[in-house]
Amino acid sequence: MSRHETSPTTVQPASNHRPNACCFCWCCCCSCSWNEDRERAWRASRETKLERIPNCEACAKPTPEEVQGWAQSFDKLMKSPAGRNVFREFLRTEYSEENMLFWLACEELKTECNKQTIDEKARMIYEDYISILSPKEVSLDSRVREVINRKMQEPSSHTFDDAQLQIYTLMHRDSYPRFLNSAIYKSLLQTVSHSSSES
Repeated sequence: MSRHETSPTTVQPASNHRPNACCFCWCCCCSCSWNEDRERAWRASRETKLERIPNCEACAKPTPEEVQGWAQSFDKLMKSPAGRNVFREFLRTEYSEENMLFWLACEELKTECNKQTIDEKARMIYEDYISILSPKEVSLDSRVREVINRKMQEPSSHTFDDAQLQIYTLMHRDSYPRFLNSAIYKSLLQTVSHSSSES
């Protein structure tokens, strides 16, 4: 969601600290495949405290069978690091990448055991994705927001479970059908199928 508020956090240029994506990532979200100036400007306008989530998850190139499986089940897509990378790239074209970023942040929070770390990450997730002042605010109903506000008084690794499920359902019902019909998915399916037939 677009907001006029700007983050007080100083934004470091993305190219200074990020390795060349093409050196370790096969997928279509490598920085070389995009107009980097346009990408940096868009990212700077949406900077948040949880920018530690990498641009791509490290993963192997998917097999044709795996890519085809993504069309059979949204669960299969979301359980695959490669699938999440490609789906996230599609969400970026629709300016709704925050849905995947929020889901990933919630997954990361669930792995934490240290109380102080949980408190810190929960507050960062709240500021980045739940707060109405955030440029990356995700779309949640009032009931879920009330639940989160209560749970934030004593955050746990499952504070955002209801919200995560709601966003997962939103991506499944809204974005996933368009993803399957997108040029990004069809092009990847054609590429991996062609590579497989040549080998």
